[in-house]
Amino acid sequence: MACARNPWTKRKFSDKGIYDKEEFKKALAWARENCKEGFDKNPADVAFSKEEKDAQWEFVVKAMLIVRDLMIGNPVLKDMGFAEEACGHNAIVAGIQGQRQWTDYKPNFDFLEAMMCSQFDWNGLREAFVVATENDTLNGMTMLIEHLLTDTPGIFADVRTYWSPDAVERVTGKKLSGLAENGVIHLINSGAASLDGTGAVDGEDGPVIKPFYDMTGDDAKKCLDATEWCPADVFYFRGGGFSSHYKKGTRGGMPVTMARLNLVKGLGPVQGGSSMSTAISSRRSTNAPTRRGRRHGSPRSLRAKARSRTCIPSWRTGARTMARSAAAISARS
Repeated sequence: MACARNPWTKRKFSDKGIYDKEEFKKALAWARENCKEGFDKNPADVAFSKEEKDAQWEFVVKAMLIVRDLMIGNPVLKDMGFAEEACGHNAIVAGIQGQRQWTDYKPNFDFLEAMMCSQFDWNGLREAFVVATENDTLNGMTMLIEHLLTDTPGIFADVRTYWSPDAVERVTGKKLSGLAENGVIHLINSGAASLDGTGAVDGEDGPVIKPFYDMTGDDAKKCLDATEWCPADVFYFRGGGFSSHYKKGTRGGMPVTMARLNLVKGLGPVQGGSSMSTAISSRRSTNAPTRRGRRHGSPRSLRAKARSRTCIPSWRTGARTMARSAAAISARS
């Protein structure tokens, strides 16, 4: 296995027009029909105009085509005279280094990361790609492991906050119960999470992330209908873009596994994980979390500690919080 680093490749493909123009038209039409814009939290004096947002949609859809072709190739490019680029890299995982080298003046990559990690696009149902946001290599590898083990996409998120039962009661006056009785873990990111993470698809025992070979067209539509695309927060992304937002949060009661590959000084790579269930608070889609035990440890100790419960993230609310670390969530039976 080899690793490839191509800092200017995306720009070369875009500026030189190295992409399938006909598929781009198809993809853009599909996105305009199925990917609905959500609320714009930016103040009016800095928000982008409709014309600017339309141009950004063209950019983010084109970027998705280009990154996909970089990973697996595209024979159409050979017919266009780009035989080398048509080969792709035979990649099993990718990451996008965007902030802030790119996103200060170009749209972000939330759309391509969310959609490539989903199990469908304008060409129909397919296996999810593995694309780590912010080029988080360790989380990309975690998502790859999850995907190969479960045949489902990993859901990328930052671990933001642990809310203990006492803290929640002190702040809200409400006592946590049910899945959240031992506290909640808040997971959130800019909006690069797979649409499968909405929990909009039903299994035999409630919401579930199905493996790609069990997905149906109706399942894909449910995920799309449960998602809107909010204009990017220009405080973070001056170049704009669109971020996936689970309109009603992730449905509660869905069994998942949260994991993270860490580099520990003196030990090297250490994989941590914990079995969980999604939980929804009584208030509007706050994606509040829940926990039992710790999240880290050796694989052996984690089996004893794997009693955490949490929820999957939606688009950020604008709070100026800093992530402690990133994690990936995958489905489990």
